[in-house]
Amino acid sequence: MSNSPKPRPSSSAKVRNAQAAASGGSRIWWVAGAGALVIIALLVIAIVATRSSNDAATSTAGQLAFGTVTVTGENLPEQPADANGQPIGADPAIGKTAPTVTGQRFDGSAITIPSSGKPKVVMLVAHWCPHCQKEVPLIAAELNSKGLPTDVDLFTVATGTSDQRPNYPPAAWLASEKWPVQTLVDDQDSTAAQAYGLSGYPTFVVIDANGKVVDRQSGEKSIDQFNAMLQEARTGTKTAA
Repeated sequence: MSNSPKPRPSSSAKVRNAQAAASGGSRIWWVAGAGALVIIALLVIAIVATRSSNDAATSTAGQLAFGTVTVTGENLPEQPADANGQPIGADPAIGKTAPTVTGQRFDGSAITIPSSGKPKVVMLVAHWCPHCQKEVPLIAAELNSKGLPTDVDLFTVATGTSDQRPNYPPAAWLASEKWPVQTLVDDQDSTAAQAYGLSGYPTFVVIDANGKVVDRQSGEKSIDQFNAMLQEARTGTKTAA
């Protein structure tokens, strides 16, 4: 083994070594800085996504899917129907006194659909029903254009609700359609729907000022048919087909 001293690096070698070390250090800092930027960007994205999610949740926060329903009076009998859901014979509800149904709106405030006092049309809809999804925007456009009738009260019952079916929740659906009609939220037992003897979606129950059922129809209706039902409520006489 040689005991001779190791040669010292030249000045130029020292410079090159220093530059290499500095370059390596710069790369390390650059990689660290880039990593930090990526982390910051991911945090910003997460915050924005969370905020958007919270905004979406807030839009339906506090909106009931099911309410508490009380019925005063007798439930209307169901309309007999064939295997295809078509009515058979005369509707046994015609001429009977409609019950008073008390419950909650989507925001939890109280709402009552009275038996008498003013002519009314009660519409029962389900968020997942394709016929309701066609009927609601049709009627909403008509009412938002012409305004709600002043001599006939309109009520909606949101029923048949299920978080396992499409277009849930009903509050968000009706809000998206700009639905202008006051709505009662049915309970999990469909108590309000049973009170009106629902036989299909949507169902329209026409009631005169004395609380008597004038007409009851189900399925998609044209605007002319809807307006005819308003007239039936006014006159207390069934005219719609």
